Amino acid sequence: MVRALALLLAQLAAAPIVSETIETGEHRLVDLKTFECRDITRSTVLQRVCYDRAQQALIVAMDGAYDRYCGVPVEMVERLLGAPSMGQFFKQNIKRGVSGSRYACPARERIQRS
Repeated sequence: MVRALALLLAQLAAAPIVSETIETGEHRLVDLKTFECRDITRSTVLQRVCYDRAQQALIVAMDGAYDRYCGVPVEMVERLLGAPSMGQFFKQNIKRGVSGSRYACPARERIQRS
């Protein structure tokens, strides 16, 4: 048993680290290597929140689909994560409406893939 566990740990240590890549609603592939992601269990609207501080890029999963938002300050993300109702906070302060939002990403802007 101990030998099997040691072998398993050795295999895990030797395995290459593969970063996760997701596709956003804009049909863009985004490598999440530079993002800090959190699975959300206390919201019926949001399932996952990923944030890259350096790029101020926010990616949110809702209904199994990912959307990205640009220029989101860290303070806004902290307020989102600490809100009593994350879904309500997101809809009122971040989510883009029909006419866009202040956090809409420019059409030509791309999140860098490393």
